[in-house]
Amino acid sequence: MADSKMEQVLKALIAVIEAEKPAGVTVLRNAVLPTRIPAAGLIIVRDGTPGEPEVLMSPPLYYYEHEAEVEIIIDRPAASQEAVFDALKLAVGTAIASDRTLGGLCDYVLGQAPAPIVLPIDGGEGLKAATIPVVLMYGSPDPLL
Repeated sequence: MADSKMEQVLKALIAVIEAEKPAGVTVLRNAVLPTRIPAAGLIIVRDGTPGEPEVLMSPPLYYYEHEAEVEIIIDRPAASQEAVFDALKLAVGTAIASDRTLGGLCDYVLGQAPAPIVLPIDGGEGLKAATIPVVLMYGSPDPLL
């Protein structure tokens, strides 16, 4: 059985991020934050929510502005944290810009500005992280297909 349109779009988003990620960066989907972050960084793609579709009739088309989330997480000493964080942010931006239709699956893909935060950890400087909202605009003939 073929994947649903939503699943195809999410897999395509992960594929373009995988293709642009810096060496050593791990990309996961819907994962719990692991106890160890790879030295090069971690990207977690979260499915997010498709929201309420705009419904067009004849033929039926359910048009979504699906907001997925791309989390970037860095566990580095303060001296190199900013550069590695920026490299991950740029990699995600470059991935999205490289194929704004995800191979024709979307009408448009739009990344939004992240809001960086520092997550405190015991005995360490903290993890630098951000969530990048990614709006995936696409249509499907049925909400379940």
